[in-house]
Amino acid sequence: MSIKVAVVTGSNKGIGFAIVRGLCKRYKGVVYLTSRDVERGEKAVADLKKEGLSPKFHQLDITDNKSVEIFSSYIKASYGGIDIMVNNAAIAFKRNATESVAVQAEKTLFVNYFSTLSTCEQLFPLLRDGARVVNISSSCGHLTNIPSENLRQRLQDPSLTVSELSNLMREYVEAAKLGTQAAEWGNSSYVVSKVGLTALTKIQQRMLNDRDIKVNAVHPGYVDTDMSSHKGPLKIDEGAEAPLFLALDAPDSVRGEFIWYNKKIVSWDGEIPEEKY
Repeated sequence: MSIKVAVVTGSNKGIGFAIVRGLCKRYKGVVYLTSRDVERGEKAVADLKKEGLSPKFHQLDITDNKSVEIFSSYIKASYGGIDIMVNNAAIAFKRNATESVAVQAEKTLFVNYFSTLSTCEQLFPLLRDGARVVNISSSCGHLTNIPSENLRQRLQDPSLTVSELSNLMREYVEAAKLGTQAAEWGNSSYVVSKVGLTALTKIQQRMLNDRDIKVNAVHPGYVDTDMSSHKGPLKIDEGAEAPLFLALDAPDSVRGEFIWYNKKIVSWDGEIPEEKY
């Protein structure tokens, strides 16, 4: 019988770290904490081992195709497949960032959308039937954050393809470079990247339906992490609860959905629920 495998990207700190901790406590399989920085990743694993948990570490930088290729080959040779994949790695520029809108747009979309997509394209062939994929989105990933009705309709088109979605994301980056993005896309590259990730989730689910693979996006809540400049009221373990629900506990009928931190399914194009956290 094959060993079950869970992989969490960008998990040496924050919500990703807490997801690894939660999986180690409950998952009957091997859990991989991954990080682009080997030293930080190994320290995170050592910290969890002090708690009596047993994650494994492997270097993984989602922005580096070679790194993803090495990781993919290692998992395939060692285990033959993946059963849980949590796409957590992401970046966010601070509000007072000095980089231009154009630079912020290019870098944010490169990591949060394009690098997540390329990592999925390399690792999805390893997903075993019945696997679960959790894409860490955000309340920013709600479709109503996009001002243009035309864009909203295109993004939720049930026949939208990955290449069409990627072209839309490129259109945003080009608009940001020209300074014309605000009217249609709004002023946040992070919003666009997470809307793109949520749209990608729905496409991925359609592509994997016939293999009983569940792909869902989740807003983990406003969590006290480096990314939120430690302004979020939730602790990282609270931020991990909804992602862990999707990875371990959600009914098989939950697929291609957008889940809120309270584990409730949210209409992607409906009203944004009142945000307590």
